[in-house]
Amino acid sequence: MVEWCLPQDIDLEGVEFKSMASGSHKIQSDFIYFRKGPFFGLACFANMPVESELERGARMKSVGILSPSYTLLYRYMHFLENQVRHQLETPGHYSHLAAFYEDKKGVLHAGPGRGGSLPPVYWLPSIHRYMYPEMKFFGEQILILWKFALLRKRILIFSPPPVGVVCYRVYCCCCLANVSLPGIGGAIPESKPFFYVNVADIESLEVEVSYVACTTEKIFEEKRELYDVYVDNQNVKTHHGHLQPLLRINSADREKYRRLNEQRQMLLYSQELEDDYTPCEEDLFVLFFLEQNNRIFQTLLEVSASQDKTLTAEHARGMGLDPQGDRSFLMDLLEAYGIDVMLVIDNPCCP
Repeated sequence: MVEWCLPQDIDLEGVEFKSMASGSHKIQSDFIYFRKGPFFGLACFANMPVESELERGARMKSVGILSPSYTLLYRYMHFLENQVRHQLETPGHYSHLAAFYEDKKGVLHAGPGRGGSLPPVYWLPSIHRYMYPEMKFFGEQILILWKFALLRKRILIFSPPPVGVVCYRVYCCCCLANVSLPGIGGAIPESKPFFYVNVADIESLEVEVSYVACTTEKIFEEKRELYDVYVDNQNVKTHHGHLQPLLRINSADREKYRRLNEQRQMLLYSQELEDDYTPCEEDLFVLFFLEQNNRIFQTLLEVSASQDKTLTAEHARGMGLDPQGDRSFLMDLLEAYGIDVMLVIDNPCCP
């Protein structure tokens, strides 16, 4: 139940299920990013044993905030962690929370173009230190997720609690789809992080054409109409026949993964030399995919503006793609972004 909130007239229906992940009773603490209508939330959860039959031996609470954008929520993580501990130890004292609200309150409305409309790459670097372990977690599979993210597929990541680190995986997937070229993406939905979802979100997910989310509820796996891509641990799968070819790692993917790791090693070496400025591993990751995406779309735009509009195997290789292995991905990409070019890469008749 919602125990206390400010302002008191805001619709918080269902927020109690979003701010306390299903299965949280098994862990001591966690943090959760979630979405509530046009707002984004961050909640910190804690679980404290108590000698009370009424509370069945455990007191569990979450303290959270809502904002029209998720990009700055992480700044208040430390405050929320302290407050949830405070609420467990001295229940019913809300003066710190009320003071925080009075200090930080804004107008909680989200007009057109608000909400998550900032591209994820603008999430401030401080958050990035949590991201890199999550990127490494996926290994080569990150290249498969990259393709699905660029195609704006509905991606659902399953994991048991704690769910905080899995929320960063959601953010990771959104970072994979960044493009900084003007004129790209107007015809396609934005890459939307929904963060943590549960069964109470089923109705809202039914109408979404594109999202990235995570859940602790295994029942979602059976609800295939809600997602295109399901990620369980490092296993990426899809039930759509036409997307099956995208699950295969090809030679160009391996080359990209090798280059990413090579750049990372060079970065670690330069950090050892203690240069005046060296970017962090996470910036390297974000920029690696941004440059890759820009190279693809720059080529596609140039070909679409040419007289014969013909995309060849040479173009595919120039974009860092495998002419055969990525043929299906390229066709889906052209259709999704409404780019008018003719693909003249032969489909091999034999496997």
